[in-house]
Amino acid sequence: MNFIKNNLANALTLGNLFSGCVGAVHLVLGDYQTTAICIILSLVLDFFDGFVARALKSNSNLGVQLDSLADMVSFGFVPGLTMFVALAQNSNMDFPWYCYFGFLITVFSCLRLAIFNLDEDQKYYFKGLNTPSNTVLIFGLYYAFKENQSFGFLFDNINFLLGLTVVSSWLLISPIKMIAMKFKSMKLKDNYPKLTLLIGAIIILLVFKTVGIPLVIIYYMVVSLLFQKQLK
Repeated sequence: MNFIKNNLANALTLGNLFSGCVGAVHLVLGDYQTTAICIILSLVLDFFDGFVARALKSNSNLGVQLDSLADMVSFGFVPGLTMFVALAQNSNMDFPWYCYFGFLITVFSCLRLAIFNLDEDQKYYFKGLNTPSNTVLIFGLYYAFKENQSFGFLFDNINFLLGLTVVSSWLLISPIKMIAMKFKSMKLKDNYPKLTLLIGAIIILLVFKTVGIPLVIIYYMVVSLLFQKQLK
């Protein structure tokens, strides 16, 4: 029983990694719907591995390392690969050289994860856009485009895609404070940013459905900017 207790969280983390690998393969194959399922599964596992570790008091240095390594694939490589695919599909060339710039997102995701591991201040907020949110933004835009041609102005324009790549990469390591769904206290006044985010996100998803997925991340950034002074 002790073995299961001590390693259950790590098993969930490795499940996150496995799901990210499967998602990447299906993205290359053009099966973006399976990739979407894999990303959702990785998000769920990424949330519950930390939850389980805290509940079972099985936090370990190994778990910390595994978490970052798994996130590097699911929320670092996958969004970079998404941009690579989007840039490649936008060209009439057999193999456009500029599609490699999509992996800047992967490079800066790696840098962001390393910075986060060394920064002891980010307990109740994030500095910069966290990698799961960035993945939802990038893949969410691509998914909405493939599903119903939303955001065509982005995916039909190479310059806009390259611009999005640069903005995404910068956001990952920016000094802007972002809301983290961790509660320092249960006082209502201390949780206005989280409540504003949660209520607004639900409304956006109900109104816009699939298109609302990346819009929720944009809304998340806007709300974080509005509540900068309260994030500490």
